[in-house]
Amino acid sequence: MSTTAVHSLWMTAAEPIDKIPSPTIEYAQLAPALIVVGAAVVGVLVEALVPRRARYHTQVFLTVVALTAAFAAVVALAAGGYGTTKAHIAAMGAIAVDGPALFLQGTILLASLVAVFTFAERRLDPAAHGNRIDSFAAQAASVPGSDSEKAAVKAGFTTTEVFPLVLFAITGMLIFPAANDLLMLFIALEVFSLPLYLLCAVARRKRLLSQEAAVKYFLLGAFSSAFLLFGIALMYGYAGSVSYARIADVVDGTVRTIDPALADTMGNDALLLIGGAMILMGLLFKVGAVPFHMWTPDVYQGAPTPVTGFMAAATKVAAFGALLRLLYVVLPGLSWDWRPVMWAIAIVTMLGGAIVAITQTDIKRLLAYSSIAHAGFILAGVIAATPDGISSVLFYLAAYSFVTIGAFAVVTLVRDAGGEATHLSKWAGLGRRSPLVAAVFAVFLLAFAGIPLTSGFTGKFAVFSAAAQGGAGALVVVGVISSAIAAFFYIRVIVLMFFSEPKEGGPTVAVPSPLTMTTIGVGVAVTLVLGVAPQYFLDLASQAGVFVR
Repeated sequence: MSTTAVHSLWMTAAEPIDKIPSPTIEYAQLAPALIVVGAAVVGVLVEALVPRRARYHTQVFLTVVALTAAFAAVVALAAGGYGTTKAHIAAMGAIAVDGPALFLQGTILLASLVAVFTFAERRLDPAAHGNRIDSFAAQAASVPGSDSEKAAVKAGFTTTEVFPLVLFAITGMLIFPAANDLLMLFIALEVFSLPLYLLCAVARRKRLLSQEAAVKYFLLGAFSSAFLLFGIALMYGYAGSVSYARIADVVDGTVRTIDPALADTMGNDALLLIGGAMILMGLLFKVGAVPFHMWTPDVYQGAPTPVTGFMAAATKVAAFGALLRLLYVVLPGLSWDWRPVMWAIAIVTMLGGAIVAITQTDIKRLLAYSSIAHAGFILAGVIAATPDGISSVLFYLAAYSFVTIGAFAVVTLVRDAGGEATHLSKWAGLGRRSPLVAAVFAVFLLAFAGIPLTSGFTGKFAVFSAAAQGGAGALVVVGVISSAIAAFFYIRVIVLMFFSEPKEGGPTVAVPSPLTMTTIGVGVAVTLVLGVAPQYFLDLASQAGVFVR
């Protein structure tokens, strides 16, 4: 071929076709997540550049400032009307900025801020080799019981990497309920899951149990991610798009333009039903609903208790937010198909969690099964498929998250020579030995049980009344029966603490620093305020209960 011909070919190829459009990103409306991820990146640099002795204080300060600033950004967006009149889809269709997203982001940030104080606690264990120690391994990479671990403890090392890891997890949780396409949903899921797998493995005491919990969580989490991803692929084949609005339009039959490449599969109901079911499985795993709950008790028991409290509260809020958006925005046209399935899951989750909890002898496992039962109660509100259903779920999640973090913070205080004393027999007579701690824990247990004048009662009343109005009366009956069963084991723990004789050589209650005191104090305050005067917060949840489509 001659050089002229080659030159003319090259000229043809080099001619500009169309300019690639630059993406338009509304940075101000994505500020909460951007602030947290920015702080997480700075936290990684702190680990690399700041001297070891100054890292702990730097990381705690950075984390608290970032979460406070992100919460202020959420409040500013809500005050600017982005939760109501200005609600819209940002980041080129990837993220929704609306009432439910802002409400859930605010809840996640506040709950995380309170939970981070328990991460920073360093007064519960006696000092080792003259150094204050926290709940996390001295050196996460060392083999449990090895010489390198002993040397790390002796040198006073601390795993301050937990703070950037928590910030990365929170970033994913902020995006998860606001994701407006399936790809963003999957990315957010991985961004918050991977740091949690690591955080579960770094307990200072009972390290083998902690590592076992992390491996179980990782393996089962990988399965659930695979289901979710396969479901996304099938959903794309069905709708020709991963965008929530586009999928909803194809489900409703309002889309007439068909992508020629997908002409054979678009509108195929088998793809829709199987894909939708697989995505739901991925989300129900994160929620901890039966039969996708098997990881919950083992992981809650094995993970460091501050991580358990954070995970139990924040992950549930994020996962239920994503579940609500999927069912109410993407699949409202399929409600005849998904409601019967969700009915069955809610019933077995409520009864399964409540009944199995009765047999537990470990306080962390008991709280794990309690959280499974609560997932069932929240699902009753999801099934309502009405605006009241959304607002009741939002309120329940806000109330539940603070009770949970407070309860796990109390668990960190009751200790014996081996660290936390989590076996129920150790808690006998705690009310005589330390009346204040036992009374606070009793408040949290009564809130879990849904006793009036606590946030738990208001939350349960809201979801059950929404379910009843949505035509799920039978579900409410099962919910009330499950609540009665659950009340038995909560009250059994209260009886054990106040009406049993303390055992000789039983555990002691450690005196915490103001950090854990703040966590427990905020938990009690929120529990009582939402129980005694919930109206303002119920109104806030109902104003925030409209999804942008």
